[in-house]
Amino acid sequence: MNTSFSPFFAPARRPSARNDLITLSDGRRVTLAPISPLDAPAERAFVGALSLTSRYRRFHFGLRELSPEASRAMTEIDQHHHVAFVARASDDDDAAIVADARYVMRADSADAEFAIAVADEWQGAGLGRALLMRLAAHARQNAVQRLFGDVLWGNPAMLALVCSLGAALRRNPGDSTVVRVEFVFGENAADRVLCASARA
Repeated sequence: MNTSFSPFFAPARRPSARNDLITLSDGRRVTLAPISPLDAPAERAFVGALSLTSRYRRFHFGLRELSPEASRAMTEIDQHHHVAFVARASDDDDAAIVADARYVMRADSADAEFAIAVADEWQGAGLGRALLMRLAAHARQNAVQRLFGDVLWGNPAMLALVCSLGAALRRNPGDSTVVRVEFVFGENAADRVLCASARA
């Protein structure tokens, strides 16, 4: 999952959308809200606190930390072409970010690329599933026809998650280390490989 940094920018204010409370399988709760330009330091801290494995699975290269420019590009967004939500362990705007979910529209198409990252200590409790379901619902409600992302073959938990939610997988002939994950919301579902046969 390696969405490009968005060129769209928004004014420095908190979004007005209502926060969403999510209860996880282990009883912990997180608050989900649209990302804000004011979240740039927290987003940088969140990425920097991920384990090397989690960072590599999110960005597909050996990123150590977000630069100030990259953190601004990931938070100063228009919430239309580039949509992003962050989860916190409380409804305090200054609480640490524990997960990030986003999609970026492709120019001149109804396709969007998604990416999700969850803090290591918050993995395995259903947070990634909750984020992906909300992200897909938001995309579909906003006329996205195909939501896709590139997932490393070495990320079995993510592959199992997307398959359980009905995604299709396509091999990437140019890169054997990743698989293209697709959620197609329209009727055109041709040229896809189903999860059950993707590893054949």
